[in-house]
Amino acid sequence: MSPSSPPSSPSRPVLNNRTNAEAQENTDRYPNISIPASQDRKRAPAADSWPQSSRKRVRLDKSDESEHIDVNDASESEDDVAAPVRRPNWGANVFGMRSAGMRAGAWSLARLPALPSRSILQSFVSSDRSDVFQWQPVDNQLRVNLPYACAYSHSAKDGQDSLLAVSTEQGAVHILNTAKRQEWDVEPQRSTFNPHGNAIFDIQWSRSDELLATAAADQSVAVSQLAPHSGQVVRSLQHHTSTVKCLAWDPNSDGSILCSGSRDGTICVWDLREADRTKPSIQISKAHDTGKPPGRKGKLCGPPARGVTSLLFSGTHEYGLISAGSYDGILREWDLRYLGVKKRTRDPSKIAAAKCTYISSADPTTYGDTRRARGISSLAPGAGPSRGLLFALANDSRVHTYDRGSLEPLSGHTREPASDAWAYGHEGMRTNSFYVRAAVSPCGRWLANGGAEKGSVFLFDVACSERERMRAVRTGDPGVSARMKGVELRGQKGEVGAVDWAQDMLATCADDGTVRIWRPDLDVSRRCESEPEEMKWNWSWAVGR
Repeated sequence: MSPSSPPSSPSRPVLNNRTNAEAQENTDRYPNISIPASQDRKRAPAADSWPQSSRKRVRLDKSDESEHIDVNDASESEDDVAAPVRRPNWGANVFGMRSAGMRAGAWSLARLPALPSRSILQSFVSSDRSDVFQWQPVDNQLRVNLPYACAYSHSAKDGQDSLLAVSTEQGAVHILNTAKRQEWDVEPQRSTFNPHGNAIFDIQWSRSDELLATAAADQSVAVSQLAPHSGQVVRSLQHHTSTVKCLAWDPNSDGSILCSGSRDGTICVWDLREADRTKPSIQISKAHDTGKPPGRKGKLCGPPARGVTSLLFSGTHEYGLISAGSYDGILREWDLRYLGVKKRTRDPSKIAAAKCTYISSADPTTYGDTRRARGISSLAPGAGPSRGLLFALANDSRVHTYDRGSLEPLSGHTREPASDAWAYGHEGMRTNSFYVRAAVSPCGRWLANGGAEKGSVFLFDVACSERERMRAVRTGDPGVSARMKGVELRGQKGEVGAVDWAQDMLATCADDGTVRIWRPDLDVSRRCESEPEEMKWNWSWAVGR
């Protein structure tokens, strides 16, 4: 089949029990959440009628294949969205449909010229003197105050500053300036505040970097204003009945709509424009409940926890919210316009519920004969050359790839994980912990995730084309396989949980109470490789080259 002519395919798979909501003609039909005047007359079409053009793909032209493409340019406009991808008809059996789902998601990436970047990933180094931030024990205790989550500001991802927010086990938030400095320079002064009295598991900046949302073990969500109030808590959201694990800001409404997910399996959507609101605008209970019975009679232990571990807005559908859970590798997308039955009562004390409109048809964590499903600890959306893809870090020590528009898994279709062209892993990678996270670089070329042991961080090139992936699996070419192989960075101790990217730097948080910054530096990396005994006292670098 020629890569220049995308084959035809059936439409996107949908749920059998999907609810087609009636059109919303005014804000009275959407009573629990404020809608701007420019959007209050938008209709809410049925999920089957969503246009295929809403799937954002990178438009590629045959005439541009030989031209150089800047992989660091992740900016795209709506004009760059190509026509809908037509999927091939590989047969009516199960294996045929799985093959179609595996090939359809990255068709637009199949012709993307990808430059080698493994040497760049191997050049990431970290100075023990100027790139390490330490946390001292609290109240002169021997126990280290562990950093649990970190997030770079949006301006840092754009290269304008280097502000990193780090949350700790004691409920504190530290704003660090991670700009590169000389070894003899002192650490810049931190800005510290305490929005919670317990561990903070997720932290997210608003699009304007004026608000900071934190999710904590005290079952609450706090929204703090950074400037000019320097961390003053302006909203405290309390409705969950268990630890709040993840947060997501609505990118279409800066600092107005916030979503939170909890270990109790509930997703709450908060409208911060309501001054006196004490309940969420939308609540999704048992978001990742499989519908199976809790367990056999007489069994002492209860059913596995089915909490919500990660949230992000779709990016392809304006009102779509994607969620992942701790029970299996099935992703769900919720349309916030489709409200439940409670909205028809028009009772302000009732809470509306969104409807699930898309769901993954297969679980990539169940390889071959593996029957036990593994949960997902983190979702990372692609950008630039990896736009249109979702990367899910699972407890099976693999990073699985999904199509962002249909939520169909591209990995998990082979009996052997080693021959899977869409799954990322490393021989020393262990991710059997829900504290380990993953993140994609602003350029969309690289993915980083932590590890549950040995203080390791793993980097992967996620911009490989489909042809290169298939060639690596089919021929075992060491040159191509090396490009897809992960790079291990080791400079901390214990579990490395939170990671996040800014422009030209990577931040990692570990159980030894340190936050380490990694930067690409080819000269220092070569010295570390040639003089390891001398350089190991001041530098950390990639291992197992």
